[in-house]
Amino acid sequence: MKRLIGKVAVITGATGGLGSAIAHAFAAEGVRVAVGFHRSEEAANALVAALPGSGHFAVNLPVTATDAVNAASQRVKVVAGRCDILVNCAGTTRFVAHADLDALDDELIDQIFATNVRGAIACVRAFRPLLAENGDGIIVNISSIAGVTANGSNIAYCASKAALDNLTKSMARALAPAIRVVSVSPGLIDTEFVQGLDQTWRGQQVAKTPLNRLASPEEIARAVLATLTHLTFTTGAVIPVDGGRPL
Repeated sequence: MKRLIGKVAVITGATGGLGSAIAHAFAAEGVRVAVGFHRSEEAANALVAALPGSGHFAVNLPVTATDAVNAASQRVKVVAGRCDILVNCAGTTRFVAHADLDALDDELIDQIFATNVRGAIACVRAFRPLLAENGDGIIVNISSIAGVTANGSNIAYCASKAALDNLTKSMARALAPAIRVVSVSPGLIDTEFVQGLDQTWRGQQVAKTPLNRLASPEEIARAVLATLTHLTFTTGAVIPVDGGRPL
């Protein structure tokens, strides 16, 4: 873990349950964290204050606004002088029954792909120079098993995660050897949001998981951390952290 001390990580969507867990896991190992946020600057500043270590800072990073993403990369360069790790954690969705194509309106489809796919590309494009500078940068895309199972909150969301996994492979080839690119692909994560959903439905999801529980945000964060510390010869891979759910 000592190899992470002094490195700088940018996390998009960092104020969410998973993003926050990743930020804490990084900071605990000596990584300086740039907490990316869109609307919730107050939450971002609160997370910065709560992280162990020092030097963490909030950065306005609305992934669907390319100019703002480019400005964020410049801010990271000015404040931290480097970026070694980019975690594309920002994402969006809404529950729509797969057969209800009328409810899957164009606005929602565009929003999902703009955030989950185009936003990831925009962030990689903006931070690539910093990530490549030291020859060992890494990009971790937070995907979902929905990209493989085609079973998720709606069909556009599933398609967006399949696109993100494909993007991971394409970028791993294009950015090697200076930058590695991996996807971490969780099943359903037991965030506060999920805990607040219908408990009968949540119980059904647990029952469908061979390990008979949902993943905690901290478990997914540890998987992300492992791509930095142990899986150092891995790139272009989609790493499932799903409790055997596709089985």
